Amino acid sequence: MVNRQPIIAVIGAGIAGLEAASQLAALGYKPVLIEKAPVVGGHVAEWNRLFPDMTPAEDVLQPLLAGTAKVRTLLNTEISAINRLKDEYNLILSDGSSLLCQAVLFATGFHLFDASKKEEYGYGIYDRVITNRDLEQWFNSRQDARIDKPRAVGFVHCVGSRDLKAGNPQCSKVCCITAIKQAIEMKEEFPDAEIYCFYMDLRLFGKKYEDFYIRAQRDYGIHFIRGRISEVGEAIDNRVVVKAEDTLSGKPVKVTLDLLVLMAGIVCNPDAQQYAREIGVAVDEDGFLKSRNNLAAITDSSRPGVFFAGACTGAKTVPETLAEARSAALAIHNYFNSRG
Repeated sequence: MVNRQPIIAVIGAGIAGLEAASQLAALGYKPVLIEKAPVVGGHVAEWNRLFPDMTPAEDVLQPLLAGTAKVRTLLNTEISAINRLKDEYNLILSDGSSLLCQAVLFATGFHLFDASKKEEYGYGIYDRVITNRDLEQWFNSRQDARIDKPRAVGFVHCVGSRDLKAGNPQCSKVCCITAIKQAIEMKEEFPDAEIYCFYMDLRLFGKKYEDFYIRAQRDYGIHFIRGRISEVGEAIDNRVVVKAEDTLSGKPVKVTLDLLVLMAGIVCNPDAQQYAREIGVAVDEDGFLKSRNNLAAITDSSRPGVFFAGACTGAKTVPETLAEARSAALAIHNYFNSRG
């Protein structure tokens, strides 16, 4: 336990910010969580269940909320500017106040790619084309007139990921496994529905991910079609007509769906990029914040006193995000100890 109590600004109160703040508080520091939304929890707070074990998102969030119950948390608060001083950082907040801190932790998370930019898929054009976020909201609320006992549902992987034209050549890492999770959930909700996943190739590298995929085929009868969709249209009854080529069989595929779900990819939070520029932190070629070392110092920036946790440096799973948050807290602890 340190004798002094340096103040650390933790920007973002998603699971990375919450976990890091909890660890920093336990180490004797004074973290201040700054969150632009009216609630904490970030994207995970919007999810219903988490892959690959179908764990309720609430089960992950509750311990994090308990760990930060005594941490100063500023909701509905944006950062108007960050000024770098000699050994400190001064944050000008949207309410006109300022926060002087001795370290800054970026836990700014990610944004989902705007699927309407991929006009060929029909999001915002055809009523029954939705995104992974829209579907997740339905799992939580059961309120979406577009989802009404569908007989056929399709999922499109890599929408805005691995796509030079979309400006995001990187893999979003969790789209494949999220599609499988949501496909299984839809099959559970509508057992008689035919479920299709259209993919380029499946990237399933996490623990139990491959088992999850096998279960989707074996136990739920979900159809996996390798090949990009070439055309999306709307039938006279407002159903969605999808044309693709099955590159494994070499045959064209045409299916009519009641619902088409686009797996929007992950891009860096533009707020993080703005803050980084203001204090001289590098942004990488992929648009995410640039770590000092991608192997041994992923949570360190090139600027003393500035650290990263979670998806601000690239797409991450929940376990990776939590692990990085703990690592970042320890890196901050070591940073202060090294200064004496």
